[in-house]
Amino acid sequence: MSPAKKTVTKKDSKAKPKSPAVRRFSKADEKESASPLTDVRVKKSTSALPFDPKLACRHISTQDKKLAKVIEAVGDCWLEVHHMNSCYESLLESIVYQQLTGKAAATIMGRVKGIYGDRFPKPLEILETDDEKLRAAGLSRAKVAAIKDLSAKTQSGLVPDIEHLEKMSDEEIISLLTQVRGIGTWSVQMLLIFRMGRPDVLPVTDYGVRKGFARVYKLADLPKPLEMIKKAEKWSPYRSIASWYLWRVLELSD
Repeated sequence: MSPAKKTVTKKDSKAKPKSPAVRRFSKADEKESASPLTDVRVKKSTSALPFDPKLACRHISTQDKKLAKVIEAVGDCWLEVHHMNSCYESLLESIVYQQLTGKAAATIMGRVKGIYGDRFPKPLEILETDDEKLRAAGLSRAKVAAIKDLSAKTQSGLVPDIEHLEKMSDEEIISLLTQVRGIGTWSVQMLLIFRMGRPDVLPVTDYGVRKGFARVYKLADLPKPLEMIKKAEKWSPYRSIASWYLWRVLELSD
């Protein structure tokens, strides 16, 4: 439930699976999710963000009166950054979780870790593991190929450590990490928002963000990426927070 204690409409409850930021998760409370990046229960606290969300909300509200009404209805932003042990581990989890419910993906992730003594495997260990052994854990052939490509690129140094990642711009990170098989722009954008706390990310291909945008601006159809980018210019440099509220608007009753 959102901070504003609004209920989800019956129409929304039958919509496509919600985007990651719409609900709050814990590892003990796995639910439907397209990515593991937000499978943690987010406290109504913003202390973990590397910028001031209240300042971000004031800026957005000043620039966009319609979104200002959403911010007022939802309440304070309680987005919190989830700890990232390494870029490699976060991307490997992202690959495993693709196209699965949180519960199913967590089960498979547990089986993969079980191969290595119930711990997260190192890149070289993944590369040395027979494909069929990984398949037996529940990974599809495409995902086995993807995590092996990720492991190879981590071994080669293409996938950076967190220290180097933090020094890179959003565009540089997206350009670099999408070279990994199975990792697209959306996956990297989720990492930027929910693992790194980057303030100015706009995931224009995300269904929830698009649907929230259509609802706020009363559009008959889902918006095109270019339409969203143009509209979002005035939200910058806080488009991550604006996106968060577009996700949250799906929980508000009409």
